[in-house]
Amino acid sequence: MDRTGGDARPARPPADSSDDGRDETFIERMDRNWEELLQELRVTQTGAQILTGFLLTLPFQSRFEDLDEYQRDVYLVLVLMAALATVLIVAPVSLHRLLFRRRMKPQLVDAGHWFARAGLAALALVLTGSTMLLFDVVLSRTAGRVASGALLAVIVLGWVVLPHLIARRADPDGPGAVT
Repeated sequence: MDRTGGDARPARPPADSSDDGRDETFIERMDRNWEELLQELRVTQTGAQILTGFLLTLPFQSRFEDLDEYQRDVYLVLVLMAALATVLIVAPVSLHRLLFRRRMKPQLVDAGHWFARAGLAALALVLTGSTMLLFDVVLSRTAGRVASGALLAVIVLGWVVLPHLIARRADPDGPGAVT
């Protein structure tokens, strides 16, 4: 409460599609959204960095010389994609450092959300490509393509389709509805 007896919190913007009935100001919601995004990125960042580190060590293994041209090309694309995934997933940290104390939390949350989604897409490609390369080396090129295709299907179902179905079931006519 302020000195006049009124609420000292900033006024709320009009209710929008993201209003989930919580008693929080717009700024409080942005703070909560930022914290939730950071928690998600902590999990994703660790996995992306481990995968990138693993890929970077492969050329120093004795069997790396046995890879054919196709396998080396796939490997190099995977290293680039892993580096890209890591950069995208870590980008919100850099944004936060550069925009710190500038009262730009909504913009930071929006940009962080975009970077997280793009990073997840790149990570999905690295995961499927790594699976393809591994199965190609251990079994056959066909096995690599089948395994990576199956994994990509599971990722698309789990990371894209299922969330859309859940959102649609929760509110069939809402803004997240798939038409």
